[in-house]
Formats: sequence, structure tokens, C-alpha cells
Amino acid sequence: MNWFKTMILMSLLTAFMVAIGNYIGGSTFAYIMLAVSLGINFISYWFSDKIVLATSGAHEIDAESAPELYNVVARLAKNAELPMPRVYIIEDAAPNAFATGRSPDHAAVAATRGLLDMLNENELSGVLGHELAHVKHRDILIGTVAAMMAGVISMLANFVFMSNSDDDDGGGNFIGNILIMFLAPIAASLIQLAISRSREYDADKTGGEICGNPLYLASALEKIEEYAQNMKPLQTATTATAHMYIINPLANSKQKLKNLFSTHPLTSDRIERLREQAAVVPASR
Repeated sequence: MNWFKTMILMSLLTAFMVAIGNYIGGSTFAYIMLAVSLGINFISYWFSDKIVLATSGAHEIDAESAPELYNVVARLAKNAELPMPRVYIIEDAAPNAFATGRSPDHAAVAATRGLLDMLNENELSGVLGHELAHVKHRDILIGTVAAMMAGVISMLANFVFMSNSDDDDGGGNFIGNILIMFLAPIAASLIQLAISRSREYDADKTGGEICGNPLYLASALEKIEEYAQNMKPLQTATTATAHMYIINPLANSKQKLKNLFSTHPLTSDRIERLREQAAVVPASR
């Protein structure tokens, strides 16, 4: 059901792109936008992991260079019945982590230096279990494609605004221009964010199972959220990659809307669900 809902939302994003293309330049431009959407899927499938790892400044580690982190990932991958992913560290004091890759056979997980310094081994296993859950669910590719499509729709809306800013017609296209300029990017963002939030809840649940105790992840989320409320955001994160991290890495959550316009569910809601999960299913470790 989750995959079915996600595919519907992704189809809506593609339809938005084609409809705006048709509005701007007729059927020819609509076909161009369809081709762009297919191109986004192609680029995301083959290159999104390389792009995000490069832009985040992550460097790969192994069992010799960072044995504690590597061994935790190896143990959790075995628990999740996943191939061993590549493991990276981001040299940033903000505690956070993400997973990337087009499939479980081509996956990578990255943790910041701040995360490794802040969390104990149980809490770290909770965070990495969450990221491996994204790998297991194949969430990463879908989230990246959705974010890129939403960005293109916003760009098209800006194009409409610029191309009509000096238009004196004031006539038939006015309402259509307003809808494109304001409602289209908002609707696209809401769809993209809905995809991101729904998959965070699922990754929390599965991550709690992978690490053996949902309370490990709940405790980690409390610490990461407290840091996010009071300290500097992750320097290498961007709006295009924010949805990938375990908690929004860009801003103090007190300074923005925390529901419809957030890449992540409320951390307090996630913690509550994890505690409920722990109460129902006894910890295995």
C-alpha cells in the first residue's frame, strides 16, 4: 500500500510538470517536460548517490580506519539481511546521518562526526538501523526523484513569473499565471514532503526492529533534536538533500512550520511512536 500511494504521488508530480509545460509552450513543451521527468529518473537512478556523497564532503571508511562505526553497520546489515553498504563519515559537528544508493546492492550510509561523538553505541545502532531501513524499503531513489521534480516545477513557476512580469495584457492568462506561479510549486512541495514524511515513519519502525530496541532510536532522536534546536545546522546540507537525513539538517525547527511544510514528521511524534512500539514488542537485544 505504501508503494502504491507513493507511485500515485510520483505520477502527480510528473503530471504537474507536463501540465505546466503545456501551459507555457503547448504540446511541444509538454513533451519536453515529459522527457525532462524521464531524464530526472535516469540521473537519479545512476548518479544521485555519487552527487550527494560528493556535495556532503563525505569520505569513505573501512574496518581499519573507523572500526566502531564500520562494525556497527556490518552487524545491523546482517540483522536486516542486507548486503554490506559502503560507509562514510562527514566531518561536521552537527549530529546527523543519511543513506543513499539506487538499491540495496549499491547502497551507502553516512554519519557525521558529531553523531559519532554524541551518541553511545546503542543510540548509534538505532540511527543506522533507521538508515538501513530506508535501504531495505528502497526509499532513497524515490525521495530523490520527488525532490528533483518538485525543484523543476518551482523553477518552471519562476519562469512563468519572469516571462509575464512585463505583460500588460491583464486579460485571459492572468488567473492561469497566478495558479502556476503560486499554487503549482506549493502543491508540488506538499506532494514531495508527504512522500518524505510517510517513509520516515516506516523507516523508524523497521529501524527499531533492525537495531533490536526502538528505544535506542528514540533516545538518539531526542539528542539530535535538542542539538538542532540550539546549535548550528549541518553546513554541507542543501534543500535538495535535506529530506535524506534522519532529522532536517538545515534549520532550527522552532523557526519553521512543523507539519505540512516539513521534510520530516515532528520528532516528538516519532519518539512517541517508537516508545509505543517498544511497549508492544519486547526488545530482542
